Amino acid sequence: MDFKNIHIGQIIRQRVSESGIDTYRICKFLKCSEDEINAMYSSKSLDSEVILRWSKILEYDFFRIYTQHLIWYAPALVKNQSVVKHESGLPKFRKNIYTKEIIDFILNLIKSGEKTRNQVITEYRIPKTTLYKWLGKYKS
Repeated sequence: MDFKNIHIGQIIRQRVSESGIDTYRICKFLKCSEDEINAMYSSKSLDSEVILRWSKILEYDFFRIYTQHLIWYAPALVKNQSVVKHESGLPKFRKNIYTKEIIDFILNLIKSGEKTRNQVITEYRIPKTTLYKWLGKYKS
């Protein structure tokens, strides 16, 4: 999965083929024609309401793909002590939430010898304690 260059239409098409859901059922659920669905498959981005409906019918959280992009590629926040923080009414999410797929990917890099522990820590900015907890927890 390329989290840097997300093409949501291709990802949705892949999930549709894996799930085996009939195109007629998808058309009925999304209230659109087969041509519109094919246009969505070729679209690099879609409206969030449309992605939400795809997530429901395919039982897959497509928004998690964008979350992973933010985890891997968003710049780290610089904490400036002189700036007074004001509370936001928006929900707060931790940035360092790692999915099982990400953990498996990182551990496979180390297990295969492709990268050392220090390289993983440096390149992917994973805290040392987090990596060692994973190594202890997911031994196999």
